[in-house]
Amino acid sequence: MTIAIIAHDGKKAEMVQFLNEHQEILHSKNIKLISTGTTGEKAKRAGFDVEALLSGPLGGDAQIAAGVAEKKVDMVIFFRDPLAKHPHEPDIFMLMRLCDVYDVPLATNPATAELLLKGL
Repeated sequence: MTIAIIAHDGKKAEMVQFLNEHQEILHSKNIKLISTGTTGEKAKRAGFDVEALLSGPLGGDAQIAAGVAEKKVDMVIFFRDPLAKHPHEPDIFMLMRLCDVYDVPLATNPATAELLLKGL
C-alpha cells in the first residue's frame, strides 16, 4: 500500500508528530510513503523511509495527483492550512478532485487520518 503525505508549511511539524504517533501501524502494514519535497525531507529527518517528490508549489501536488489517477497511490494524508493562501491552489484542488474521482481515501486533518490508519 502506498500512502502519500503532504503538509502545508504551518502543518509540517504536526505531520511529523502524527507519523511518530502512528509509526507502529505504518511499519507493521508494510506501507510505502511518498510525499511532496519538504514534507518528505522533514519525515526523513524524523527517521521515516519516504520517497520525496517535488515541492508542492513546484509540481509535487500534481505528481501525487498523477499517482492517484494511475492507481499507484492508495491513500492521501494532506494536512492543509485552510487559513493561509497558497499559490498552487489549482494543484491542491486537482488532487482533491482526483481522490474523489478515483475513490481514494483523503484525510485533510489528523482526526480523519487516524481513523483511516486504524481502518487498515
